[in-house]
Amino acid sequence: MPKNNRGNLDYVKKYQPRNVDVQHLRVLLHGPVGAGKSSFINSVDSVLQGEITGRALTDGNLVEGSFTKKYKNYRFTRQSDPNSHYCVSFNDIVGLEESRGAHVDDIILALKGHVRDGYEFNPSSLKEGDEGYNPSPTLRDRVHVLVSVIPADGAVILSDVMVKKMRRIRRAASDMGIPQLAIITKGDKACPAVNENVENLYKSKYLKQKVDELCVTVGIPLNCIFLVKNYDVVPNIKDNVDAPILCALRQIISFGERFLNDQQNNM
Repeated sequence: MPKNNRGNLDYVKKYQPRNVDVQHLRVLLHGPVGAGKSSFINSVDSVLQGEITGRALTDGNLVEGSFTKKYKNYRFTRQSDPNSHYCVSFNDIVGLEESRGAHVDDIILALKGHVRDGYEFNPSSLKEGDEGYNPSPTLRDRVHVLVSVIPADGAVILSDVMVKKMRRIRRAASDMGIPQLAIITKGDKACPAVNENVENLYKSKYLKQKVDELCVTVGIPLNCIFLVKNYDVVPNIKDNVDAPILCALRQIISFGERFLNDQQNNM
């Protein structure tokens, strides 16, 4: 394993929140249907386990809408102890669509910790008193990092309506002080050079253009946008696929830890 990979992997595996009120960092992934949110969760799990996993179910059919139907928290089991977990977890949510999919109001409620794990999304947004509504969320229930997941392959177009939804979610997260990053997936499907060698991710002019476009449309700073190739096609763990995933994961944890420290200092 390359030195950078080992350093980032050790950082992730040894991470533990210094805020005593929180046992694990909670990261919310959101973005359009088919962006690769569930695949990214599986990819992170694969990197941590050292073998291909598939806990978060995925589906390549975009016509029927989001395959994810429930609000679910994914924690990652430690290889050394099956009864314990690494201190970072991901929440998967219904994908955004123009006229259906996740309600922006529901995502904002999730940011605040009001959506219980296992809540099944439906056409009407979640309200106080509904089953699945958490009336008294603590810091551990709230989202500590918001990550926008966007595909690079053009299979999903970010329309003006979608961009407005994403910017509204970002504004809400900003009002809560929640740090935000973005991950661009499917670079291998968008760029032949990356498909041939994943080490070309950050050399691709096409993907650089996608990064610039996302920065302008959604407003996420360039240094907070990461390119990855998910383990959705690759049958075996590879160092050059691990590297960008670990780089993004380390930054996610770093941003989240600073947020938790700020919460503790403001108490």
